[in-house]
Amino acid sequence: MNFIKAKDYDDMSRKAANIISAQIIMKPACVLGMATGSTPVGAYRQLVDWYRKGDLDFSKVSTVNLDEYRGISREDPQSYYYFMNENLFDHINIDKANTYLPDGTQMDSQKACDDYNAVIQSMGGVDLQLLGLGHNGHIGFNEPGIAFEKQTHCVNLTERTIKANMRFFLSEEDVPRQAYTMGIKTIMSARKILVVVSGEEKAPIVREAFFGPITPSVPASVLQLHNDVVVVADEAALSECTGLV
Repeated sequence: MNFIKAKDYDDMSRKAANIISAQIIMKPACVLGMATGSTPVGAYRQLVDWYRKGDLDFSKVSTVNLDEYRGISREDPQSYYYFMNENLFDHINIDKANTYLPDGTQMDSQKACDDYNAVIQSMGGVDLQLLGLGHNGHIGFNEPGIAFEKQTHCVNLTERTIKANMRFFLSEEDVPRQAYTMGIKTIMSARKILVVVSGEEKAPIVREAFFGPITPSVPASVLQLHNDVVVVADEAALSECTGLV
């Protein structure tokens, strides 16, 4: 596990975007695993800027997203489909036919999960998977549990995750209670994993996930077993890892 220390959020975003852009340049037809939430927005903004300057070409890139809320339409501003278009896809030359997310409108959970597993398999797997880190150690929507989930599955979101996502909705009642998410096995099958973390409030879980025991109660801890993980974190997020990084 390789740690790259950033000065602040903007520096973290630039460093993360640099790793993603290197992947695209090295393999123009690569498969990128994308993440949502507030942390990767800065990296996406930087990628858009480099594209506009002519430094990046997304025309051959394919993407698969980690997750999508269950029971929400693509047109809903809170859907992750909408998020990805708003923050990245609408601003670059990617072919949207090559961008994939779980189908949140498919209420048959088994079919939604099987279909998404088939999509990822048909693409030959993920070259670079971008991840954020939840306050409770979740990656994607793989919440703490008693076992590592394997492939795409439907999850019941924890109260803490619901409250964390409440800022994106009008009220807590509007936050979906379920989501489809890639499983740990799928994430761990990515050839390279890039984790972005920012803020002092994430410092305790950074230490627990990356320097504590490997356990399903801290899903991100499994990343310690992957042979190519880069963690780009700002000083605040690494503040409890003095002497370890």
